[in-house]
Amino acid sequence: MKEKRAVSPETFVFVLVVVALFGYMGYVMGIGPMFSTMMNTAHSLLLEVVFYIMAISVIAGAFSALLSEFGVIALVDGLIQPIMRPVYGLPGAASLGILTTFISDNPAILSLAKDKDFIKYFKEYQVPALCNLGTAFGMGLVLATFMIGQGSGTEFILPTAIGIVGATIGSIVSVRLMLHQTKKIYGITKEDIKLQNQQVERSSHGEIRVTYGSVFSRVMNASLNGGKNGVQLGLDIIPGVLVICTMVMMLTYGPGVDAAGAAAYTGAAYEGVGLLPKLGSYITPVMDILFGFKDPGNIAFPLTALGATGAAMGLVPGMLKAGTAAANEIAVFTAIGMCWSGYLSTHISMMDALDKRKFVAPALLSHTIGGLAAGVAAHYIMVLISIIFNIAI
Repeated sequence: MKEKRAVSPETFVFVLVVVALFGYMGYVMGIGPMFSTMMNTAHSLLLEVVFYIMAISVIAGAFSALLSEFGVIALVDGLIQPIMRPVYGLPGAASLGILTTFISDNPAILSLAKDKDFIKYFKEYQVPALCNLGTAFGMGLVLATFMIGQGSGTEFILPTAIGIVGATIGSIVSVRLMLHQTKKIYGITKEDIKLQNQQVERSSHGEIRVTYGSVFSRVMNASLNGGKNGVQLGLDIIPGVLVICTMVMMLTYGPGVDAAGAAAYTGAAYEGVGLLPKLGSYITPVMDILFGFKDPGNIAFPLTALGATGAAMGLVPGMLKAGTAAANEIAVFTAIGMCWSGYLSTHISMMDALDKRKFVAPALLSHTIGGLAAGVAAHYIMVLISIIFNIAI
């Protein structure tokens, strides 16, 4: 006799949400145009955005592999290490986590955390903060390259650089808030930390790695292997871009234009019901103060970045084309996108992998604040620069 499964209340909630969402879009757009737009938008995103991001990922992966192969990353790591403890409250070895996740993605910090030679430099209360540190720099190289590529010439180089600075500020906020929580839970006092800081840390992570073989073979092997990692990263973002970004766009954009030039739903790509801008208009004053957004619809980027930065990146070209985003938005998007790095979809699994599941709630809260701080910092740095150099943002 088969065992009957009890129907969970979340089943009814899920059904109600799906019916309400698609019922609303179908009512506004029409059932046929809604599904046509959904498929056309996903197809367009695959061809115009995903493959572009994949190309960037391959080039960035090859470049980062070359930096690693010839000791540049180790050199930079050695330069960063001395500031890690006073700035982040973490041992110098944590700088390797920043570099590793910056050139790859959030989960790269886990491979380091499982390395006994790496984790031995950390006290138990510091280990959970590695999740926040790694997430704050995830996909940094790919995101920065993508943002710079959206401009004509060099116009977005400075905003992107400011965005990276903003993300760094956000990472400090996130890690420090997280450490504040873990110290309380583990009962760490100021005296304990003072004694720990007096210990001599001898990290080998700053040493230049020596490899053998001809320069040509090392260049080819490193670049091709790094490129393969870029292909995998490009494949990994496909579901997020196609699923999440398609839905966000349909909730953000309005109707298209028919043959007579009138607003209408034709089933073309990038049509939608314009719900998010309507909701965003209620908090426009707050968004303007915090981030200086030009348009209420810009809220779609940080909302999407909560779950997938790759998907959020897919929104940027449309915003720039529509004129709803400019240099300031690029800086803020870079800061928030890099700092949050889709943390809602990775933080829980990362904490579980670190065997620190009890810290999920404080990790999420501290990283939410850190991402907001990143965006605010990027915006006001842009404002300061615009005042000093009299440039438009």
